[in-house]
Order: sequence, then structure tokens, then C-alpha cells
Amino acid sequence: MKQDLIERIEKLKKKRDVIILAHNYQLPEVQDIADFVGDSLDLSRKAANTTASVIVFCGVQFMAETAKILSPEKTVLLPDLRAGCPLADMVTPEKLRQRKEENPDATVICYINSSAEVKAESDICCTSANAQKVVESVPNNREIIFIPDKWLGNYVLNRTNRKLILWNGHCPTHLMISRENILLLKERHPDAHVLVHPECTRSVVDIATHTLSTNGMVDYVKRSKARDFIIGTEVGILHRLKKENPEKRFYPASVLAECPNMKLINLEKILWSLENMKYEIEISEEIRIRAKEAVSKMLEINNERGKDYFNQY
Repeated sequence: MKQDLIERIEKLKKKRDVIILAHNYQLPEVQDIADFVGDSLDLSRKAANTTASVIVFCGVQFMAETAKILSPEKTVLLPDLRAGCPLADMVTPEKLRQRKEENPDATVICYINSSAEVKAESDICCTSANAQKVVESVPNNREIIFIPDKWLGNYVLNRTNRKLILWNGHCPTHLMISRENILLLKERHPDAHVLVHPECTRSVVDIATHTLSTNGMVDYVKRSKARDFIIGTEVGILHRLKKENPEKRFYPASVLAECPNMKLINLEKILWSLENMKYEIEISEEIRIRAKEAVSKMLEINNERGKDYFNQY
């Protein structure tokens, strides 16, 4: 049955000039059929650079929106519209505009885990992989409103000593990861390296060997000589880590750290999406252009280009 689904998907991919992008947290079967698996930054780049006519985005809605922001001429499909993000929902354009009015001289740095409308109200986007670099690109005399994840903001604040006005947002999945559970795992696996995502709480970050984006974890494990790893992020990444490093051992910091939204997409829904060309992501051109400015500035800063863009104004 599964092989039949895969064959039908592959046939439609060729017929309709499709690329399938999947986040590291997706189901194993989705990661395995994807043309490219990565974190938010990698997926943003791939969406911007692909020559395919259709992008099937296996992730959550803000990721598919980012692909559409960068590639408006392409058809972007999200196989399940219910795949939202609780963290992204914690900031709205209206509330952000109010905060901007209270801090009129502040630069707004928006974590990519946010809606297109919120990106349109922001100056620059960032991901967990480049948040520190983006913050450091802002002149020291500027205040920064950092939205919406307070724990990622707290992590960057402590790495840069910059004054950040933090939003009271969080990722419910990463809050399932506790310091106490990691310490228990360390007792059982004393040689294990602890890798955690910066969306984790400060108490978890403080005991980590390294705090990394999901792709940062993938790269670190490949290069490391360690054999055991405690992984402090959504459990979906364990599939990729085990697949690419079969000789190493991985222990989830919490088996409860599973994002239900990330698990909504499966092979059946990908096939249905391609058969019916649904659900197509649509963004008004006015919102898209404004949001693209914020995303493009992030990509320029990450590529060490345009880091002095503030000097243009």
C-alpha cells in the first residue's frame, strides 16, 4: 500500500514539476519521500532558489507562507490547512502594531515562526539558526522588539548582551523538555552530548553541551566523535539523526516533545494534495511585498551581504 502511494506521488511529481520540502519534525514517511529535508532557514533558501513550478510544503502554515512570499510565481501547496503553529498564533499584527507605537524607534525582529501579516509588520526575520547574527546586525543604539518566542529571545539576549523587548510567546512542545529529565538521562548516559533547541527554557539551555537549530544538530552529530546524544527538540528529528548516523545512539530529552501539527501530513495527504492541487497558499500582494522585505533582509544578513542595510536610511 505504502509503495503504491509512493509510486503515484513520484509520477505526479514528474507530471507537474513538483518539489517536496519537508521540515525535520515531519513523519518519517514524509521525510523519506521529500526532495529536501531541513530547518526553517534551509527550507526558506530552497523555496527561494528552486526552479520547480510547484512546491509541496510538508511543515506548518507559516513555512508554506514563507515559500509563497519568496516565490510568488510558484504554486505552493500545504497538504493540510490545520497544520498551524501555536507559537505563531501568540502574536497578531494588531498587537504588534500597538507595541511598535509604544516603542516607535525600535527595530522589530520577527522569528520566522509567525504569519505573513506579522512578517509584514516587521523589519527583519530570523530563524533559530541565525537569530544571534540578525540581532548583531542592528546598530547598538537601537532598541529591538523580538517576537514572538521569549525563550529564543532570552537565549540571544544572553549571547549578545543586547537590550531586547521580549514578547511573551513560547513553543508548547519545547516546554515539554525539562532540566530534571535531562539530568536523569545524563545519569544513565554520562558520556552523552546534550543538544537542545533555543526554544527551550533557560534552565534547559544552561545544562546543554550545545544549543543549536535542528540543522545545527544534524551537522554537529555528523562531525562529532561522540556516540551518545540526548536530543532536546521535537522528536521527529530523531528519524533523520538515526538514518544518517546508524552507528550512534540518540535519546529524546522528552518523549512528550511531539508537535501534533507537524504530524498532520502523511503520504495519503501528499498524494491527495497533488491530485487536487490543494491547499494552495495565497497571500495578498501588498502583504507579500512587505513580508518579503523582512525575509530577504534576513537572507542577506545570513549570507553576510547587506549587513549595513540600516545605513541606507
